[in-house]
Amino acid sequence: MNAPVDPKKLIKGATGDWEVVIGMEIHAQVNSQAKLFSGASTGFGAAPNSHVSLVDAAMPGMLPVINLECVRQAVRTGLGLKAQINLRSIFDRKNYFYPDLPQGYQISQYKHPIVGEGEVVVDMLDGPSFTVGIERLHLEQDAGKSIHDLHPTMSYVDLNRSGVALMEIVSKPDMRSSEEAKAYVSKLRTILRYLGTCDGDMEKGNLRADVNVSVRRPGEGLGTRCEIKNVNSIRFIGQSIEYEARRQIGILEDGGKIDQETRLFDPGKGETRSMRSKEEAHDYRYFPDPDLLPLELDQDFVDELARHLPELPDEKKARFVSDYGLSTYDAGVLVADREQADYFEAVAKGRDGKAAANWVINELFGRLNKEGLEITASPVSAAQLGEIVDLIADETISGKIAKDVFEIVWAQGGSPKAIVEERGMKQVTDTGAIEAAVDEVIAANPDKVEQAKAKPTLAGWFVGQVMKSTGGKANPQAVNAIVKQKLGIE
Repeated sequence: MNAPVDPKKLIKGATGDWEVVIGMEIHAQVNSQAKLFSGASTGFGAAPNSHVSLVDAAMPGMLPVINLECVRQAVRTGLGLKAQINLRSIFDRKNYFYPDLPQGYQISQYKHPIVGEGEVVVDMLDGPSFTVGIERLHLEQDAGKSIHDLHPTMSYVDLNRSGVALMEIVSKPDMRSSEEAKAYVSKLRTILRYLGTCDGDMEKGNLRADVNVSVRRPGEGLGTRCEIKNVNSIRFIGQSIEYEARRQIGILEDGGKIDQETRLFDPGKGETRSMRSKEEAHDYRYFPDPDLLPLELDQDFVDELARHLPELPDEKKARFVSDYGLSTYDAGVLVADREQADYFEAVAKGRDGKAAANWVINELFGRLNKEGLEITASPVSAAQLGEIVDLIADETISGKIAKDVFEIVWAQGGSPKAIVEERGMKQVTDTGAIEAAVDEVIAANPDKVEQAKAKPTLAGWFVGQVMKSTGGKANPQAVNAIVKQKLGIE
C-alpha cells in the first residue's frame, strides 16, 4: 500500500499532479593505498598509466588477489549504515565491452554482496527527517579513463584508475524530491567521511551517483525509470532530477510512453540526453569469477571492526544536544563535517556550549564561507576562539569588542587575552565611570530626556550614545541599568 503523498513534493503538470520517485546507486572509491585485486597505488594525479600492475593490465596468467583492507572498509561502511553484513559473499564477472578495462569484464558482486539491507536517516532543513533504505553494498573494481580531447581522430586510455576498489551503495526508491536526493547524498557522504572509508571528493570522481528517476500519478504503482549515469556533484544531482522528471511528465501527458534507458546529464545545457537503452542484469552474463574463491568472514572479524567504529553523525548530534544544550539545528550544522564537529568540541570544552556554538557557526563559519576556506585552514584556532569566549564570559570584553578581537586574531594571529591587554580593549565595568558618561549624554540632550520619559523605548538611544562615547568599552548591561535609573524609567 502506498504511503500518503506530501502535496508539497508533487510536481504540477498540465493535466494534474505528478510524484517523482528517486533511487540512487552511489559509487564510492574505497580509501586504501592499493587497488582491489593488485598492489598498484591508488594515488590521484599521477602520470597516465604509471599506477598499473600486470594484473591491472590483464597480462596472461595474472591472477587477482583480494585486498583485505578494502574488505575491512566495506564492512565498516556496512556497519555505519546499520546494515546486514553477509559473512559469505561471491565475486562475479560482469561481461561488457569496457575499452578502459583490459580484461574485458568487471569483477563485481551480483547475487551475493558483502553488505545487505541497511538505512540512512536524512535530516531536512525545512521539514521532518526521513529514512532511505539501503538495498545493498557491494565491492567492485573501477574502470580506467578514456580521454577523447587530446587527438582529433584517436582516443587515449589511462589505466591508473583501472582496478581501484569501489563500493556501490544501492538505495531503495525512497526519495520524492530533488531536495531529498541531495540531502541523502550529503548525509551518506558525511557518514563515509566520518568512517574514513571514502573521502567523498566528487571533483576527483571519488564519489559518483547513478540517479534513477521515474514519475507517477499519486497513489499509482511505480513508473518506468531512466538512469542518469555518473553525476559528479550534489548540485548537478538536483538539476538532473528536476529536468528528467519534467521531461518524463511531458512525454506522458502527450500520450507517449517512457523508454527505459541510460541517460547522461549535460551541466552546460542543464538537461539529460539519451546514452543507450538500459541493460538488464542478464545482458551482462554474470557468473562467479573462477579466479576468486567465495569471500568468507567470521563474526569475530566483524565484531572487532564494529568495536572500533568512530562516533557517527547521528550519535554525535544527539550528544551535542544533550551535553551542550544545543538546538537540533545547530547540532546538525556542526556534525555535518567531522573536522567542524571536532573544532566545536575543542572550543566548547569546559565552556558554555551555546555560546561556543554561536561563535563557531555565526562568526567563524560565516567568515570561512566568505573567504572560501575549509575549517582545517582557519586562521583562528579552536584555542584562540575559546579564549575569546572566555573573555566575554568573565566580562573582560563585550560581544561587540569580541568581534573586533576576532578580526585582529584572524588577520594577525596572537593571543586574544594579550591583544585585549596591549590595546586597552577591556570593557569598562566601573559604575562610577559609566555614571559620569551617562550624566554627560543626559545633560547634552534635555529634549530627548523628556521624550524618553513619555516613550521609554528611547532609553536605547541613550545607551547607544554612551557606548559610542566610551568607544564601545562600557558594559552594555550596566549602561542600560544606569540609563533607566537616571531617566526614572522602569
